[in-house]
Amino acid sequence: MINKVIKFYTEKNYLEEKEDHPQPCKLNIPDWYKNLNHSPEFLTVKGCMPFLDTLTTGYLLKIPVDLYLEHNQYAEKGRYTKMTSGLKDIPIPINLNRGEYQEVHPPLQLGEECPFHQKNQNLPYQKIINPWIIKTPPGYSCLFLPPMNNGDDRFSIIPGIVDTDTFELEVNFPIIVNGDKYPISKTLIKKGTPYVQVIPFKRESWKMKIEAIDKKKNQKKFSHTLTLIHTYKTRFWNKKSWK
Repeated sequence: MINKVIKFYTEKNYLEEKEDHPQPCKLNIPDWYKNLNHSPEFLTVKGCMPFLDTLTTGYLLKIPVDLYLEHNQYAEKGRYTKMTSGLKDIPIPINLNRGEYQEVHPPLQLGEECPFHQKNQNLPYQKIINPWIIKTPPGYSCLFLPPMNNGDDRFSIIPGIVDTDTFELEVNFPIIVNGDKYPISKTLIKKGTPYVQVIPFKRESWKMKIEAIDKKKNQKKFSHTLTLIHTYKTRFWNKKSWK
């Protein structure tokens, strides 16, 4: 099978910043998952292949600079740090929500009833500036979402889909700060922290159908395999390759 190629572009001098390069998700499986045991006597999520697929599917983008969050507080005028990425110097306010040097989405852009507002304490939605241009083959787009089952509890991006075969600019990511759990906090998001899961997919047209099924007949069809500890893995799961 020939692998499709997804390309991540940035300026040459930024390529030296190895610690925050995009990586396959499979290289960032969390320790808590690795340390689990799964056996017939004690079943855990480590034996669940659908869960493992969420941890290994696609690629991860990482925070390009150390990012300080001060949620629900006002920054002093002119108090900001610069994102020196090699690509460009981007001013990032130390206070993530209120400052004159930041790129934000006002809450009204999402309407009054958006469920994100409460978590973000009804404050503007900041953007993290991404230094990477992502390119997929013709007919392929990318789903961008917070790392599945491996995210940072302090913040998450607002998911989106971009046709990365035709859009040849950086995709920047608005984030939701978990302000309802961390109402007033100063916290450091370290450079290299994974924060976006990138899943390329082929654009296809679909049509939905709803039909009845004989539940007893369907259960009988698979009843001889359901007692095995790795039924799904051995009978139904397909191995994926992300390099």
